[in-house]
Amino acid sequence: AEWELGKIIETGDQGILAPIHPGKIIGIGRNYRAHAEELGNPEPDEPVMFLKAPTSVIGPQAPVVLPPESARVEFEGEIGVVLRRRLCRADEDQARRAVLGVTCACDVTARDLQRRDPCFSRAKSFDTFCPVGPAILVEPDLEDLEVVTRVNGEERQRGHTRIMLFKIVELLVYASHMMTLEPGDLMLAGTPEGVGPLADGDRLEVEVTGVGMLQNPVEAWRQQ
Repeated sequence: AEWELGKIIETGDQGILAPIHPGKIIGIGRNYRAHAEELGNPEPDEPVMFLKAPTSVIGPQAPVVLPPESARVEFEGEIGVVLRRRLCRADEDQARRAVLGVTCACDVTARDLQRRDPCFSRAKSFDTFCPVGPAILVEPDLEDLEVVTRVNGEERQRGHTRIMLFKIVELLVYASHMMTLEPGDLMLAGTPEGVGPLADGDRLEVEVTGVGMLQNPVEAWRQQ
């Protein structure tokens, strides 16, 4: 697939949509030592990989909706990695060249359901559980990126690629040996320590080096 870079988009009254519509979303768990510890988990010997439903994606300013099935929904600010070309059983050089860029993302998680279920699918995949945006930083330095999460203007998380247990290129190589990655696929590279609950009326912000700030309101689910 070819990408047209630098095109100016007129948003009109529609606001800004998510910059990608991924065919699949690969999540990486426990990729910061302190985050694994805060959840009571051991440091993993290999990447902890899971999938989020593509229908969980929303763009900037769209509300994160707290579903009635969960009593504790938490934020996990992350660096989102967007692919520009297919990867299958890649080496590190191929994986690096396959990266289109990075974006801000939040791996919203129903923590009570995650603890209850043997796999993460339900807890990670509710509608609105993957805010992404507001843009894609093309050709970033994958070894020098920082992610910051704020709730209601208060900093709650701060992490850097240098302290990840598994680096971004290493994660792409690993994932590509399990499944073929396609152009437009999104990988969430893990969240630092400091995760916590979201409540109706909160304002969620995730900022990644060079990308800008992703902002989303939080709302309780209401019967239509």
